[in-house]
Amino acid sequence: MTMFKDLDPVLHSQLRLAVMSLLITEKTASFVFLKEKTRSTAGNLSVQLEKLAEAGYIAIEKSFKGKKPLTTATITKTGIRAFEEYVERLRQYIDRQ
Repeated sequence: MTMFKDLDPVLHSQLRLAVMSLLITEKTASFVFLKEKTRSTAGNLSVQLEKLAEAGYIAIEKSFKGKKPLTTATITKTGIRAFEEYVERLRQYIDRQ
């Protein structure tokens, strides 16, 4: 099947796609929010966020809220474009069926 060749491999991962889907509507979300919504482990989420950041799809900001560390992820313009293209390619594939 050539469908998977056309799909962005960075987004073609269940957890990364879930994160991007949340960020498309939320724009910015805390690590805790993403962890709860995706039901992932902290370690796995951390690795996947790093992959999205390396691709330029999200920006990660680390700060403190009081004495507690706060990590937030924000979708970038590049990330929005990549997500929209991914969804469009899926639609094209489905329409061919």
